[in-house]
Amino acid sequence: MGSTTYGVLEQARASFAERSWQDAYRQFATADTATPLELDDLESLALAAYLSGRDEESTRVWTRAHHEAVRRDDPLRAVRYAAAIGAGLLFRGETAPAMGWFARAERVLEGCGDCAEHAWLLTWNAFVRMWSGDVEQAQPAFAESGRAGLRFDDTDLLTMARLGEGMCLVLQGESPRGMALLDEVMVGVTSGEVSPLYAGIAYCTVIAGCSEVFDLRRAREWTAALSRWCDAQPDLVPFRGNCLVHRCELMQLDGAWAEAAEAARQACEHLSGPVRWDTLGSAYYQLGELQRLRGEFSQAEESYRKASESGRSPEPGLALLRLAQGRIDIATGVLTRALSEVEESSARSRILPAYVETMIASGDVASARLGVDELDQIAEAIKAPYLRAVAATAKGAVLLAEGDAGSALRTLRVAAATWRTLNAPYETARVRVLIGLACDALGDPEMSALEIDGARKIFEQLGARPDVERIERPRDGGLTAREAEVLRLLAAGKTNREIARDLGLSEKTVARHVSNILTKTGVPSRAAATAYAYENRLI
Repeated sequence: MGSTTYGVLEQARASFAERSWQDAYRQFATADTATPLELDDLESLALAAYLSGRDEESTRVWTRAHHEAVRRDDPLRAVRYAAAIGAGLLFRGETAPAMGWFARAERVLEGCGDCAEHAWLLTWNAFVRMWSGDVEQAQPAFAESGRAGLRFDDTDLLTMARLGEGMCLVLQGESPRGMALLDEVMVGVTSGEVSPLYAGIAYCTVIAGCSEVFDLRRAREWTAALSRWCDAQPDLVPFRGNCLVHRCELMQLDGAWAEAAEAARQACEHLSGPVRWDTLGSAYYQLGELQRLRGEFSQAEESYRKASESGRSPEPGLALLRLAQGRIDIATGVLTRALSEVEESSARSRILPAYVETMIASGDVASARLGVDELDQIAEAIKAPYLRAVAATAKGAVLLAEGDAGSALRTLRVAAATWRTLNAPYETARVRVLIGLACDALGDPEMSALEIDGARKIFEQLGARPDVERIERPRDGGLTAREAEVLRLLAAGKTNREIARDLGLSEKTVARHVSNILTKTGVPSRAAATAYAYENRLI
C-alpha cells in the first residue's frame, strides 16, 4: 500500500471515528479504488455509506464483504454482514429479501458452536415476528438473545434484544415493565455505549413505543434526545427523517404549527429520496394534518393521497377533512369502515375521537355515545393523561349533544385542565368552545362569550382558519324564524313533503326555504345543514 493511499485511509478512519459520515465514505471509497480494503475497513465503508444515505452502495459493499468473509472461511463475519444487509432491507419494509439474507446467514452458521451470531439472527427473526403481530412468540426469543448478549459481552446485541423485549411488553399491555426496559436501553444509548446504527434504531423504536401508549412525557424527552443526536451528526441520513416526523407530531401538539409544517416537509424530502423509507407515509400524513387544520384543504388532500400511496392509512385525517368540507355522509362511511377493520385498542383509540365528532355532526348521537364509551374504557385501561384528555373531550361533546349541559361542563373542565397541563393549545381551545356552548345552554352568556373569545384568539395565533370561521359564523346563520323551523325538521330527518305537511306549506315553498338555508349557512347539503344545526345548538 502506497503512502498516499495509507494517508487517505488514516483520514477515513479518523473521519469515521468523528462520525463525519460523508467524509468517511469518500475517503474509504478513494482508498478502496487504489487498493482493495481489508474487511475491517470494508465494514466501515459499508456503515459510512449507509449512515450518509447511500443505501444501495452500502448493500453492495456489505455483499462484497460477506463474500470475502466466506472466501476466507470466516463464517462469523460473513453472518454479521449478511444480517446487516437483511436489517437494512427490513427497516425499508422489504421483508421477503431480508428473510432471504437471514436464511443464508443460518446456512453459513451450520456447524458453528454457541456464538453471538446465532443470537443476532434470533433477534432479527424475532423483530420480524413482532412486527407481523406474533408478539407472544417474539418475546421469549428476545429474552434468550439478551442472555446471549450478556454472555458474549456484546453491547449492541444486548441493546437490540432488550429493545425488542421491551416493545413486546408494551404491545401486550404491560406498559410499566416494557417502558422500564426501554428506559434502560436508552441509558446505554445516550451514554455512547451503543454503535451509531443500533443507537438510531433504538431511538426510533423507543419513541414509537411511547406513541403506542400515548406516553407524551417520554416521547418529548426521547425526541429531544434524538434531535440532539442527529444534530451532532450533520451527515446522518437514515434516522433524520424519522426524527423530523416525531418532532413534527410534538410541535403540532405544542402549537408550533409553522415549525411543524417545515419539519414535515423536510421529513418528506429526507424519506422520499432514492431509497424509500417505510415512514414516508407518516411524514405525508403529518403534513396533511397541519394543512387540514390551517384550512389548506386541497394541499391536505394531496398529502393524504401521498400518505396512502406510501403505505400509511390516511385515516382519520382524510375523514376529518371531508367533515370540514361538509361531506358528512362520506366521513361517516369512511370512519365506520375504518373502525370495522381494526381490533387493537390503541389503533381504535386513534379513530374513535374522529368517529364521535362525525357522528355528532351527522345527528347520530346514539352512535357517538357508543364510541365515546369505548374510548373511555380504553383511556381507563391505558391510563395515559393524553388519552384521558381525548376521551374527556369527546365525552363532553356527547353530553352536550344529549342536552346534559351541566354534566358536559364538568367533564369539559377536566379535559381543559389536562390539555393545559400537556401544553396543547389547540386542543385546549377546542374544549373552550364546547365549554362556551355549555355555559350558554346553562343561561350564562357572559362566561360563554369569555370562553369562546379566548378560544378564538388561540385559533388566530395558530392559523386555524376553519375554527375561526366556525366561531365567527352567526349562530343562526341569519335564518328567519320559518327557516329555523324548517331546519329543525330537516335535522330530524324529515323529507320536504313531511315538512310541508307539518307546517302547512307547499313542497315548493319548503324547497325554497331549504335552498335559502343552504345558502345562508354556507353548507353544501342537507346532511351538512343537519350538522350545522347540531354544532350551533339550533335544535
